[in-house]
Amino acid sequence: MGFDITKMRNIGISAHIDSGKTTLSERILFYSNKIHAIHEVRGKDGVGATMDHMELERERGITIQSAATQVEWRDHTVNLIDTPGHVDFTIEVERSLRVLDGAILVLCAVGGVQSQSITVDRQLKRYHVPRIAFVNKCDRTGANPFKVRNQLREKLGLNAVLIQIPIGLEDKLEGVVDLVTMKAVYFDGEAGTEIRHAEIPPHLKADAEKYRDELIDAVSLFSDELAEKYLAGEAVPEDLLRAAIRKGTLGEQFVPVMVGSAYKNKGIQPLLDGVNHYLPNPTEVKNRALDLDKNEEQRELSCDEKSPTVALGFKLEDGQYGQLTYVRIYQGSLKKGDELLNTRSRKKFKVGRLVRMHSDNMEDINEGSPGDIVALFGIECASGDTFCGGGLNYAMSSMYVPQPVISLAITPKDKKSADQMAKALNRFTKEDPTFRTFVDPESNQTIVQGMGELHLEVYIERMRREYKCEVDTGMPQVAYREAITARAEFNYTHKKQTGGAGQYGRVAGYMEPWTEGDYEFVDMIKGGAIPTEFVPSCDKGFKEAVKKGSLIGFPIVNIRCVINDGQSHPVDSSDIAFQAAAIGAFREAYGKAKPCILEPIMKVAVEGPTEFQGNIFASINQRRGIIASSTEDGTFSRVEAEVPLSEMFGYSTVLRSLTQGKAEFTMEFEKYGRVPQSISEALIKAFEQKKREAR
Repeated sequence: MGFDITKMRNIGISAHIDSGKTTLSERILFYSNKIHAIHEVRGKDGVGATMDHMELERERGITIQSAATQVEWRDHTVNLIDTPGHVDFTIEVERSLRVLDGAILVLCAVGGVQSQSITVDRQLKRYHVPRIAFVNKCDRTGANPFKVRNQLREKLGLNAVLIQIPIGLEDKLEGVVDLVTMKAVYFDGEAGTEIRHAEIPPHLKADAEKYRDELIDAVSLFSDELAEKYLAGEAVPEDLLRAAIRKGTLGEQFVPVMVGSAYKNKGIQPLLDGVNHYLPNPTEVKNRALDLDKNEEQRELSCDEKSPTVALGFKLEDGQYGQLTYVRIYQGSLKKGDELLNTRSRKKFKVGRLVRMHSDNMEDINEGSPGDIVALFGIECASGDTFCGGGLNYAMSSMYVPQPVISLAITPKDKKSADQMAKALNRFTKEDPTFRTFVDPESNQTIVQGMGELHLEVYIERMRREYKCEVDTGMPQVAYREAITARAEFNYTHKKQTGGAGQYGRVAGYMEPWTEGDYEFVDMIKGGAIPTEFVPSCDKGFKEAVKKGSLIGFPIVNIRCVINDGQSHPVDSSDIAFQAAAIGAFREAYGKAKPCILEPIMKVAVEGPTEFQGNIFASINQRRGIIASSTEDGTFSRVEAEVPLSEMFGYSTVLRSLTQGKAEFTMEFEKYGRVPQSISEALIKAFEQKKREAR
């Protein structure tokens, strides 16, 4: 009996912070007999959840790295990835979604669709991942899954329809009514392991009928046979209803909503059944690769074991045994001893050890089939590389990597820490494309860049723990930018005589603000005033000049440089001469173009009890924030604002003390905006001071 790929699911669990993703994955492991006791995320037993295997994750009760595992459920194989909720670890979520076929979108029955759910939903849409929505925490005070269903429609624009309704809510949650089978489902036994099907309680009969009609009405679009039966007033059979829900879900035109409480062990087994029924198997997802030999033509991949192998390395981990590469097999199979080509580095390698991961434990396997997620040991590669066999030269389309917005100077405390720091940084930058590091040529400090305070904090803490490396951190620095606000002409001649051939080049034209992108070069030279071979040299010179503005030494963006005249010398003109002329011309005009400083503006969402709304408004106004909207939902309110990143340092502490620790906030990069005059002057002054000290 061969491996049946239609019985395989690659799914991820994604959601807003604290919606209960990790608690849910813990229950899934338990019910599929992968673990024999349930551990809580902030557990008193000191063990912590299985999927949060880093010591740091257990202490903070948050997920930092996505963990992968494989479970069996009713003769289906499910590869499960638990992803982080914090926006600082965006890349972990992006790269997991890149290789998933389906997802469970977890929502809190009280909080509903929160800011991070919106970000996650946007990522799911970007990679065309079909989803099931699971309304968790129905046992909490104020739980209302019907309200959450409406928010899914209004805020995310999803065609969300309940396929279950809860029996009781808050502390009276007893089970769920399955609207497909029209039966009540109860979860008995100590940990909800015994499933009992019964008749629907009399007081819920009318509701169940109403919501079932809604469901049938919504899915009748996906099945003509079902629509005919429904219109003729005949009973709709279960399998027909399931097939219609599945068709709508796979086409991303329908989102089935299920309810329950992971913490109270209610509604998890039906959710796993839902994964089997409604989420796609690897053959139902179209995966395309780009053929590098044929000008990046798109090629559709097939889930055939006999085809040549195509696999994507989507995540790296440096463990104690060397580099571990997580791989999703898209076509063909992976066996020990196979020879594969890394299409980016053009290097061939042999598959040595092949393992299947369960959080941080591994089991050795001999081969992986199409659609599988496995891990390889000891191969040289970067995140997002494609591995091909059988002479193919394909690349899977890459992942979207956002730009870092915050940087921090770090200095090791002693010689031993310095060596360890280099090792740690080398590993972290390889594992995480949004974490970058470089040495500042002026101050000679090592600078690390990332997606937010929490992101950098976690890496510095990991250096301390995993590498015994003590570092001092400088002030967090914001990635400012410079831009021009007016058009300015330039006409610059670069001359240098040093005996023998000199350097000569004249460049004339203008620079102007440009909103379409960061930099554009336009060649408007007529009649060969600058010979064509030297035009790219001018472009090179300008590119060099925009790397560092003269106000505060940050890169210059939103600028267009146009050359329309110039002059060359038959002997003295060269590539270098024209590069130097362009740099000189740029500096000459930059001061006249009324340069200004831009700063990153963050989109901040604060959520907390309504009684603290005034305090939240005040805290945002003090930070030069502009409030975009505020919504009240019973006792809960939510404020969205745009705030400069430089004002957001340490905000979490301030917010906690203003709201007795009851509010939380998330932020992500929105755009670059102009810095007010007074702050701009202070920044320029500080930059001048630094330059003087450096001399």
